[in-house]
Amino acid sequence: MPDVTLLNIGRTITVPGGQTILSAALNEGIDYPHGCKSGRCGNCKTRLAGGEVDLLDHSRFALTPEERESGLILACRTVPKGPASVAWLEDEDAATSYPLRELEAEVVDRELLTHDILRLRLKTSCSPLRFAPGQYATLELPGEPARDYSMASVPGAEELEFHVRRVPGGRTSAAIHDRLRVGDRVRVTGPRGSAHLRSGHTGPILVVAGGSGLAPILSILEGAVGQGMRQPIRVYVAGRDERDLYGLDRLAELAARHNDMTVVPVLSAPSTATARRTGFVHSAIRADLEDLGGWKCYTAGPPVMMEALTEVVLGLGLQRNDLHADVFFTPDVEQGAGDIAAAG
Repeated sequence: MPDVTLLNIGRTITVPGGQTILSAALNEGIDYPHGCKSGRCGNCKTRLAGGEVDLLDHSRFALTPEERESGLILACRTVPKGPASVAWLEDEDAATSYPLRELEAEVVDRELLTHDILRLRLKTSCSPLRFAPGQYATLELPGEPARDYSMASVPGAEELEFHVRRVPGGRTSAAIHDRLRVGDRVRVTGPRGSAHLRSGHTGPILVVAGGSGLAPILSILEGAVGQGMRQPIRVYVAGRDERDLYGLDRLAELAARHNDMTVVPVLSAPSTATARRTGFVHSAIRADLEDLGGWKCYTAGPPVMMEALTEVVLGLGLQRNDLHADVFFTPDVEQGAGDIAAAG
């Protein structure tokens, strides 16, 4: 089992055979910058300072061939062949690092928001979990695989809010939907993720949510409005049909509190005639916006949406380090997973 030195913190970890650097670091409780854990977002981009590694399949939008040639890797897709040393790329805009905590929490409310998305509200048994808007936590139910879900709540609130989509074949999401009741207890570990609000940014903001990806987006927007960020904010909410949309009233309230926020729902496959915008959300953005230079983009949703959106926004001039993506990745159901995992 090779040893890998993390130069940012001066710590050496042992990476079990076949595991990635990111997986081993997270298992050691290290707050390694990351997002999707699947080679799609680029948030765990790292410089290989020494040693040899195998780089597994990944999206070319997460790591370009030119970046690979320059010595960059993705920690979530990198398996060391032997001793190595790496340094993740520092983010000058990153929020203050909040300590990773493990808490017991009680279910205080549950409500079905759509045909397949459940809002879960939890109250921790001690002080509230501190996190940056847009981060996520790991939920663990007795006897079920642990899964990651983004907070939809405001940092510092007494209750944590999560939106859990029922995934066909997903053990944990099914358990949450079918068996978890008010008064039950779950374990919460967090915060995690780097796709959070950068409050020091003063330029325009593009926000894109798909499905239950609205959860971290709501937290980001609540944070932006609550902190008095006044720049233009353009919000796009994607769904297949009308029944997949939710949270529009909450978005309208946020827009009413902000001087320059617009909200555009987009339906890709409406079953009946609709006055909503139709088509793919990335196409709507390409039609509406001309130049994203100087913008920040926060987005959360399924991988297919994220890949198409990434190509569009980068083509419109958005800088790669201004794209903060939370890819809601569905693990392999046949391996006993199958739940939407928010990776910030």
